[in-house]
This record gives sequence, C-alpha cells and structure tokens, in this order.
Amino acid sequence: MKLTYSGKVRDVITDGDDLILVASDRVSVYDVMLPTLILGKGAVLTRLSSWWFEQLADIMPNHVISTTDVPEQWLGRGVRCRRLDMVKVECIARGYVLEGFAQLPEPIFTPTTKAPHGHHDLPMSYQDVVDQEGAEQAAELQAKTLEIYQRGAAIALDRGIIIADTKVEFGRTEDGTLVLADEVLTSDSSRFWDADTWEPGQVPRSLDKQIVRDWATGTGWDRTAPGPPIPDDVAATTWARYIEAYERLTGMTWGS
Repeated sequence: MKLTYSGKVRDVITDGDDLILVASDRVSVYDVMLPTLILGKGAVLTRLSSWWFEQLADIMPNHVISTTDVPEQWLGRGVRCRRLDMVKVECIARGYVLEGFAQLPEPIFTPTTKAPHGHHDLPMSYQDVVDQEGAEQAAELQAKTLEIYQRGAAIALDRGIIIADTKVEFGRTEDGTLVLADEVLTSDSSRFWDADTWEPGQVPRSLDKQIVRDWATGTGWDRTAPGPPIPDDVAATTWARYIEAYERLTGMTWGS
C-alpha cells in the first residue's frame, strides 16, 4: 500500500486494484486546511456517508467496496473503494440562498472547478461543464446532483434538518458508468440548518462547519494559508453539532 494523494481532509491509499479513502480529523474552510484537529470528525463523516450511500443506492451506484476490509489503523474512518476516473467538476446543488436564508422555488445546479490543493474552486456555468465534459455527460451530472439533493433534503427534513446546499463528487468506471464517490451529504460537504430555527431573514442554527467559517471570518483572516488555529470552545461546539446531525439523521446514537 502507498499514499497516493493527501487532500485537505482525506487521504487516498492505493491497495492493489482498490483505493482506501481515509477521512482525517483535519478541518478545511475556504479551501484552506486549518492547523487544529477535531478528534473523531473523520469517523463521523465516514459513518454518515455510509448511511447516506445506502439511502441513495437506488438512484445510482457508489464507490464503496467495504467499510470493514481496511487496515486496523483506519478502521472506522477508512473505506475500501473502487478506482474511478474522477469527474473534474464539484457538483453543487442549492435549495436555499445564503443571503437572507430564503428557499429557492426549485433547487439549482451551481458547479465549480475542482481546484488543485492550495487553490480556490471557481464558479462554472452550465456551459462550462458542457464544454469540459460534453453535453450528455453535463446533463447527467446535473440531473444526478439534483436528484441526490432532493432525496437527501426530503429525508433530512423529516428529521428536522434543512439541507440548504450540498456538494457531491462523481467518477466513472472503465465502461463509462457514472458512480457517486468521495463523501455525500455530510456536515463537511453540506450546509445543515435546524429546521425549527429557520425563518427567512434570520440566521438559522447550523449543524455543520459553518461555526468554524463564522469564527474564522470574525478573526479578520484573509483566507490564505496558513489558517488560524481553532479555539477549544469553537472546536467543541463544532464536534457537538456534527454528532447531533449524525444522530438526528440516522436515528442512531454515536458510539453505540
């Protein structure tokens, strides 16, 4: 086995024909990795993604081979995955606007570039995606992104959580089949709001890493590396919100 790639939050290990995707406890905001770890975060993201992959299995295949057939040191936060040709688009669906926190009439597809480590993702138009991926592929990316978002948003709302937006990533198998990959509908890749606190024009209670974003913005940080260390109280609140989101969505108790 060898380390193939180390991203802001995840490491990719090559193991024969498979990959092992390992979620770390690192925190990234504004495309910059911060120096403070939130211990246990990688395990929460892995378990929540695994739960969502099961809820979405009828929509499309995913990259998971096994969550248990991984080396012991990565058990709980590592996933054995199929090797894919990753689509070089960050596929984002939005159901709410961030300015004013209002719900959109219909969810929209707002893709961005997949910037190299250390660089910021940039907005893409739908035509940009067509030019890069082809018309048929762009239409499929848009349709699947919105379908995943709408399924996830409906499930979450039944549990008192609004998914304001989410980012999903896709890859293709050798025969061209589109496959859902990386993480899905987690507190790192989505904006989760407590539905009971949501009202247009009012800041809702967040159940994601918005707490860290808000704190980082308040420091006056210019969003370039290196990022500032996260205070203990901000890290503890973020961890508690991640656990709350996991338990409310899945109906399971963390640590059980």
